[in-house]
Amino acid sequence: MRPFRRLRRLRRATDRPLSTPHSATVFSPRADMSSTKPVPLPRSAYRHFLPITTRWMDNDVYGHVNNVVYYSYFDTVVNEYLIRRGALDVERGATIGLVVETQCNYFAPLVFPQRVEAGLRVARLGSSSVRYEIGLFAHGEASAAAQGHFVHVYVDRATRRPVPLPEPLRAALAPLVAPAA
Repeated sequence: MRPFRRLRRLRRATDRPLSTPHSATVFSPRADMSSTKPVPLPRSAYRHFLPITTRWMDNDVYGHVNNVVYYSYFDTVVNEYLIRRGALDVERGATIGLVVETQCNYFAPLVFPQRVEAGLRVARLGSSSVRYEIGLFAHGEASAAAQGHFVHVYVDRATRRPVPLPEPLRAALAPLVAPAA
C-alpha cells in the first residue's frame, strides 16, 4: 500500500469516533478539540520584542522552520528578558523557573533565511508561577506567524519545591503584564 493512501485512510478514520460493538464512544481525537479557531494576536498585544535570526538548521525537509524550533524561540525571548533585567541568575540564583506547560498555534510558516521578532507578554503573574505568552512575527508583519505560551513554576534550586516569586522577578515582570481580556 502506498504511504499516502495509508495516511488518507488514517485521516478518515480519525475524523469519526471509534466505538465499541455496543456503540459507546471509546475515543475521538476531535471530540475534545475546541470549536473556536485560534486567531493570531497583533504586534501591539506584546510588551517586549527580541529579534531572532533563523538558522539553516532550523528548517526541516518541508522548507520551513520545524515546529520544535518555535519552542526554542519562546525560551530564548523569555530568558533573554529575565537575564537582562537581572531577574534570573542561571548559575547561582536560589530560585529557578521550571517549565510545566507549553503550547503553540501555527498560522504562517517561518523560513530560513528570515528575521523573526519574538514578542513577549505576561498573561498571569501568580504567587509561584508565571504564564508567558509569546508571538513570533516575520520581520515587519503585523500578525503573529505563531503564538503560544509556557508556564514557569518557580522553585528552590536545591529542594525543587515551589516558592513565592522573588520581588526582583515580580518587579521585572510587572511591565509585561497584559490587561485582562
